[in-house]
Amino acid sequence: MTSTRRWWALGALVLSLLTFGFDATILNVALPNLATALDAGTAELQWMVDAYVLVLAGLLLPAGALGDRFGRKRFLLLGLALFAGASVLASYASDAGTVIAARGLMAVGAAILIPVTAAVVPTLFPPAERTKAIAYLAIGLGAGVPLGPIIGGYLLEHFWWGSVFLVNVPVAALAMVAVAALVPESRDPSPRRIDVVGGLLSVVGLVLFVYAVIAAPDQGWTSARVVASGIAGLVLLAAFVGWERRTADPMIDLRLFGKPRFLWGSVAATVASFGMFGLLFVLPLYLQAVRGDDAMTTGVKLLPMMAGLIVGARASEWIGARLGLRTTVAAGLAILAAGLALGAATRVDTGYAFVAGWLAVIGLGMGLTMAPAMDAVLAELPPERSGSGAALTMALRQVGAALGVALLGSIGSAVYTGQLDRTAGLPPEAAEASRDSVAGAVEVAARLGDAALAADARSAFASAMSVVLVACAVVTAIGAIGVLAGLRRARPATAAERVDVAA
Repeated sequence: MTSTRRWWALGALVLSLLTFGFDATILNVALPNLATALDAGTAELQWMVDAYVLVLAGLLLPAGALGDRFGRKRFLLLGLALFAGASVLASYASDAGTVIAARGLMAVGAAILIPVTAAVVPTLFPPAERTKAIAYLAIGLGAGVPLGPIIGGYLLEHFWWGSVFLVNVPVAALAMVAVAALVPESRDPSPRRIDVVGGLLSVVGLVLFVYAVIAAPDQGWTSARVVASGIAGLVLLAAFVGWERRTADPMIDLRLFGKPRFLWGSVAATVASFGMFGLLFVLPLYLQAVRGDDAMTTGVKLLPMMAGLIVGARASEWIGARLGLRTTVAAGLAILAAGLALGAATRVDTGYAFVAGWLAVIGLGMGLTMAPAMDAVLAELPPERSGSGAALTMALRQVGAALGVALLGSIGSAVYTGQLDRTAGLPPEAAEASRDSVAGAVEVAARLGDAALAADARSAFASAMSVVLVACAVVTAIGAIGVLAGLRRARPATAAERVDVAA
């Protein structure tokens, strides 16, 4: 394949990821509209979000392995078709249950797109160009963070609620045409037998564990359902590890974790996802409930983070070539930690210029971290097994993101309710709504004409956000130290070593 055609093929892959990227955030904008139009309660709205997360987490590993076996281009087209079809189903749903089912089907498509897209890169690009290619993938995936609220806000202002799903269809259709025309087929030339037992153990184990993590903030970390699901998930995942180490044809070769570049590249990506999703859990609420921005304006105000991500991802190739993987990834995590720590100084009346500044720093750190970390992972994989290896890293990132939202959400909620002082004299329902979220408190305050309650809730949430961002900064800084120590003597795998892992 010519150099020009390779880069056009990469454009098709970026478009595929963009389809997934902005859908990840666009739904949050539409939830209030869905609640009204479909008469959906809080539990149903939560399942519209959680069904997607659970299916995505559960299917990443088998999707990557099956893409290696049956053909990555074929699987990309299947993933895009599923995503587009499910989007049409969600757009014209007449009840909440149909939207939940459609979101689960969309997650099946996303579970195919994420690892298989990354797996195609090593088959297209030599090592000298791979870092730049992965940087563009990182930009495509990160673009969804601000684009989701911007596009969603615009569509909801001008069209009906189903348009936030229907917008996926032309993007996915264009991506399908581009993939069909530009991306060559690639697969494992000597595929192993399908690991049915390993696939079932990984899917059920990850779904149960991630469900426990998602449910814990609402039901309590010690509730019977959360504890039972969490323990069952961990037991099944332990059984999965044991099976993969014994079976002759494992779905995932766990010897990869003995390779420092794969291990610490995966750790860096997981830690960065933990911090990023923790930030995205609190920042939109700060901008909307505390600062009074609408969803579209919130998306626009997230653009500095996107700008920093583009700069960091593009610079990572140049910096990595001169300073090496270890220094580049550790510096990226350190910059990310610094941006999160700066964000912790944000208060109710902080000007947006300061917020834009630390968002740009966070984006810069993410860009410097994610592209070289993923390059390190792919460098340790033989091209024929790149799908299963990429899926393993993506699954770890998904679990890290879920843990980030759950743990940090619990911490933030505890700080918020602990500092909310003006609910004692409120009617029981109003007090409960105020303690439940800052958005609820602001709504109650507007209904009662209680400006003091609104000010108290905004101040309490700003304090909660500061604690969450400090926690994110600490975890990210520990990740930077781990990368510095773990990659001290790491080197890329030779071709012979990559073949040995595949054997």
